[in-house]
Amino acid sequence: MKFTQKLLLAATTALFTLSSPAIAAEAFPQQPIRFIVPYAAGGPLDNVARLLGEKVEKTLGQPVVVENKAGAGGNIGISTMLKEKADGHTLAMGAVATMAINPWVYSNMPFDASKDFAPVILVSDVPNVLVINKEFADAEKITTAQGLFDYIKANPGKLNYASGGNGSAGHLAGELLKAKLGLEMVHAPFQGANPAKLALLANQAQVMFDNLASAKSLIEADKVKALAVSTNKRSAFLPDLATLEELGVKDFDIGTWFGIVAPAGTPDAVINKLNEAYAAAMNDDSVKKQLQNMGSDVKPASAAEFKAFAERELAKYKTIVETAKAKIE
Repeated sequence: MKFTQKLLLAATTALFTLSSPAIAAEAFPQQPIRFIVPYAAGGPLDNVARLLGEKVEKTLGQPVVVENKAGAGGNIGISTMLKEKADGHTLAMGAVATMAINPWVYSNMPFDASKDFAPVILVSDVPNVLVINKEFADAEKITTAQGLFDYIKANPGKLNYASGGNGSAGHLAGELLKAKLGLEMVHAPFQGANPAKLALLANQAQVMFDNLASAKSLIEADKVKALAVSTNKRSAFLPDLATLEELGVKDFDIGTWFGIVAPAGTPDAVINKLNEAYAAAMNDDSVKKQLQNMGSDVKPASAAEFKAFAERELAKYKTIVETAKAKIE
């Protein structure tokens, strides 16, 4: 009898252990979800995070509270997220900077990008566009990328190039271009794409590698001059704009991507539930339109696919950073 009771107890315990992740996912979320955007308010990542949050909170039945924590190339906001409990109630918008570039650029990283994240879903992947201030372009009669390169070589150190911050894709693209072509420009980092774009429009900076999401409206309004895209494939949204590789800058492939991440250790069942909720949000017509307006045609995929993508990008940018010699102490 005692043996039977022990066997029953063991079986019950095993069943509970096996089913507890499913139970945790079923009960999730039990409180509002804190969503950290590690960049300034009003930028593409912030706008998408808020739009997705509006859809997801209806699916999950809890508010999604977006919080901006900019600084240190996104490291501050990501570090804040990673200090929280790994239960799915604190998420962040990870990006190419924080997940693939910063680990090789910053000498004192506050986290390990290879093991501290639990990727949820890739949201967007767009090229960067080499743009210049329209007033500067008209005054110097610069109409091509080669024209810009010739001007910089003739005027070393005269031009400023703006970026969304140290360690951003725009920063790395600028340094890589300088290294490959022997150019001298001054880096002007800002806390986000919007302040950098304002500096470009005001001619405080003359050059910028802006992501397509941020640059598209300015290009269409003829407020900046677009010269090339920084990825190794042309954009379907700007098909007439050549890649830098086509223009002779070899092995130049830098884009801007971002996706949703949680702290490592978050239960797989919770990650999968979040993935399903955000995938459904990405398939919403209003969200699809917003992402397409940004120049992104990413289709919702699994958490495992995002993890594999991020690992490939981390390895790729190690080589790029070494070539660009872009280090931040």
